[in-house]
Amino acid sequence: MFTRRRLASLLACLLAMTCAHAGEKSERPSWPQFHGPNRDNISTETGLLKKWPDSGPPLVWKYGECGEGFACVSIADGMIFTSGDFEDQEMILALSMDGELLWKSPNGPCWDGPYPGSRATPTYDKGVLYHLSSTGRLAAFDAKEGKEKWAVDLPFTFGARHGTWAFAENVIVEGDRVFCVPGGSKGFVVALKKRNGKPAWVNTDLDERAGYCSPIIVKYKGARQLITLTQKSVIGVDIKRGRLLWVHPHVTPMDQNVTQPIFHRGYVFVTSAHLAGGEVLKLGRGRKGVTEVWSDKDLDNCHGGVILLDGRLYGSACKAGGKAFFCVDFQTGKIIQTDKKIEKLSLTCAEGMLYGIGQKGTVYLLATSPDGFDLVSQFRLPRENRGYSFAHPVVCGGRLYLRYHKNLYVYNIRDETKQ
Repeated sequence: MFTRRRLASLLACLLAMTCAHAGEKSERPSWPQFHGPNRDNISTETGLLKKWPDSGPPLVWKYGECGEGFACVSIADGMIFTSGDFEDQEMILALSMDGELLWKSPNGPCWDGPYPGSRATPTYDKGVLYHLSSTGRLAAFDAKEGKEKWAVDLPFTFGARHGTWAFAENVIVEGDRVFCVPGGSKGFVVALKKRNGKPAWVNTDLDERAGYCSPIIVKYKGARQLITLTQKSVIGVDIKRGRLLWVHPHVTPMDQNVTQPIFHRGYVFVTSAHLAGGEVLKLGRGRKGVTEVWSDKDLDNCHGGVILLDGRLYGSACKAGGKAFFCVDFQTGKIIQTDKKIEKLSLTCAEGMLYGIGQKGTVYLLATSPDGFDLVSQFRLPRENRGYSFAHPVVCGGRLYLRYHKNLYVYNIRDETKQ
């Protein structure tokens, strides 16, 4: 027979168990798209190692059948997603958190031009994956089973035009729409209904080809706008109606605009390789355009990404000054530190640390501070890999994910002494 006190205690225990289970579910590792939930490439992970053994952190598992490609991973709903080329087909893959293949589905033919291999990372939203193939096929897949829900051929539908290195955009989802930049005569920037792929609006204001950049969506002066780089410009587009708000020239010798823009309190940083350099722009209100705050030709990041952390920009210069890793004040462009010994890196960030991978598979851990950065640890991925590593690292769920062509390496970087 239960007394009131015992009954209250039992109910409290049941409530605590329910809350604990709910907490476990809400804390499921999530990195649902390229550069994470906020597209800022900064993980919210804590309790991570501040230094690695000389051989690197412990390897949890390796999956060696990702196909040829440079795509990163996205993580959601207890699954890991990426893309790769298998013979003549580009495929989307889903893995379990233990590295077991769950499903593999085709998304059009492979790219057979310069640097063959998949480019884009699948974007996860509410049980659906959205992926743009290197040949311009944008498709939606059921995330649990891999069944295709719809597909749009961007070259056929919008006259989409890519550059030398195919389509490489990681599409972005907000609300009930999927946004992308076909760079076509019948659709320069488009918003598609995510339930069926039909156009919500189409913008044809510019006659430019698509760049290789992935867009961000930001709120400024009460309105939300998409900001990205085309082959020759940086642009802002009102996502509600599809109006082109502003255009600013950003030209490179090879039309190689890749690196994702960074937005901070009404200012935008953009950078491109081959001495196109980096610059910060101040947004105007509505369609009043942008004004340049500062620019520096030496800050010419190619495709590894730049991190904004505590008011400082961290990234790799491509050619200027002999390839230097840099730390720069965001607001003024003042150089805080450079280091020519650190190779060109693809980056991510967690707990104030920078995680980078070089093009030949050397992995770096750097500590950041107001004075710049310090190299703390480094190790090399197995020499079984060939070619270049271009995929950006991912830190999620206490693990470091590193894609190198066909191989996905997963390392435990949690500081077990703090658990």
